[in-house]
Amino acid sequence: MAAAAAWPELEAAARERRRELALAGAAVAERVAAGGGRLPGALLALPLLQSLELSGCAALRELGPGLAAALPALHTLVLRGNALGPAGLGAGLGGPLPALRLLDLSGNGLEALPAALGGAAGAEPAAAPAAAPAFPQLRSLNLSGNRLRELGPGLARAAPQLQALLLSGNRLRALPGGLLPPAGAVPGGPFPLLSRLEAADNEVAELGADIAALPALKSLDVANNQLRELPAALADCPRLKEANFRGNQLKDKRLEKMVNGCQTKAILEYLRAGGRGKGKAESTREEARKKKREKQQKKDGGDGEQDELEEASKLLVKVLHISENPVPLVVKASAGVRDVRPFIVCCVLKGVNLKPGNALKRFLSMQTKLHEDMCEKRTAATIATHDLQLIKGPLIYDVQPPDELKIMPLGRKEIKAKDLLRQLQLEAEEQRKQKKRQNVSGLHKYLQLLDGKDNYPCLVDAEGTVISFPPITNSEKTKIRKDTRDLFLEVTSNTSLQICKDVMDTLILKIAELNRFTLENKEDSGSDNESDALCGPVNLNPSQNVQPMNFPLLVEQVRVVDTDGNLKVLYPSKTDLTTVSSLLTVVR
Repeated sequence: MAAAAAWPELEAAARERRRELALAGAAVAERVAAGGGRLPGALLALPLLQSLELSGCAALRELGPGLAAALPALHTLVLRGNALGPAGLGAGLGGPLPALRLLDLSGNGLEALPAALGGAAGAEPAAAPAAAPAFPQLRSLNLSGNRLRELGPGLARAAPQLQALLLSGNRLRALPGGLLPPAGAVPGGPFPLLSRLEAADNEVAELGADIAALPALKSLDVANNQLRELPAALADCPRLKEANFRGNQLKDKRLEKMVNGCQTKAILEYLRAGGRGKGKAESTREEARKKKREKQQKKDGGDGEQDELEEASKLLVKVLHISENPVPLVVKASAGVRDVRPFIVCCVLKGVNLKPGNALKRFLSMQTKLHEDMCEKRTAATIATHDLQLIKGPLIYDVQPPDELKIMPLGRKEIKAKDLLRQLQLEAEEQRKQKKRQNVSGLHKYLQLLDGKDNYPCLVDAEGTVISFPPITNSEKTKIRKDTRDLFLEVTSNTSLQICKDVMDTLILKIAELNRFTLENKEDSGSDNESDALCGPVNLNPSQNVQPMNFPLLVEQVRVVDTDGNLKVLYPSKTDLTTVSSLLTVVR
């Protein structure tokens, strides 16, 4: 009982059957240190937990035994900026986590992967590769800011569905290096879904030709390494769209200039042509690679003509850079949001038409579906959309006490945040009783994210008006209507920055699809009164005579800066929107 009394957050989580838990602050660090540098044993009594974060705790050196077995429903585990090493992770991650989708171990002391992630310490008998993977649903693995020197092939077996692997700021000397197991060792091939690979700021001196064995790779970042050459095999990566090779001292000076100023497509064409001064042998190898690419394209389900048709049917998005925008919108994030809801991504979108027919209704339905699915009922991330013309910038992403924060929620009168939350909790409880459920309904489970918070997050305009209270609601003042022409989009999360970007990428894609549908079907302007965009749509005004395929949406970059003006995040950056690049053509 004494240990439980020392952790009131865990008592509350057990009592209220919470699905999400974030531990932070000096008091937490003191308790972890007093407990020998490991997570409290009381965590093992929270089997319903789906999201766990404990970050920025220099005292945390080990997870303690049995964590994986005790938390089988865990889908998000964020352990960023602690002092964890392979041994400290080994006991806690010693068993499978079948539901885990995001694992963030950035900024720790890892010199090698733990056994659970296929590290050398986890070498197993020959029969082990045939065993069930430890992380069958893992999509995102962040290992940035550690001291890793190499990666073993066991990761491909442990996390076969990995889509994003972040390795920047380590000490890797080769890529992929030992990451790819021998041919045939992994059924279906290693990392069939890996689309994003980041390894900037390492010591990579060799980029191997086997990088082309990653069939889904779309984004590659190996900036600021020790590369002297780029392999021609990069041109064989069938889906590579974005690559960053800056900060490497390449021997081919023409190529070095290209990587500092050209688009990825031009670089790959240069590599495909063999660079300058290549002889007949290189031409022969290029011809062989060309045949291999054509064979792969046919295998993927289309000949050259089909590929051209698919390319022509892509949706268009034009990015307006900060430097090209005379009045760019800026969001200033206060220091207080770090402990409440730290991640936010914003942009401006122009070019959508919500006026005809049921366009607005479809827009709202699309946003609801995104909240249900990709945002995991707003627990992973929350979307909010605003009429840009009703916003006075600059904006401040801030925190306020629950009894001081006031907002006019969509469809309601102005109310204090604590009173609004109480109302929604009562509504959720009533809904639970009516449906005779044991737990709070999925529709309202995101309300629990603010439990125990001394301050609530909010987005405030230049007039001091709260226009957004994530993850709860945005304001009646800036709601989307049928005649809205320009949109301000925001995505926030208490889980990770990457989920914000992924959701924003998908939101823009979905809006582009809706916009094209509206233009192609030439609906009459409707008189329906769809009123509110509860957490986000988008909307713009194309000319009446413009052809759908040739009219791009315009996305304006928005910076999020800290109180000193230092850049925290810029969206969309050159590596954003790559997750939807197979369906969206981005003009930068």
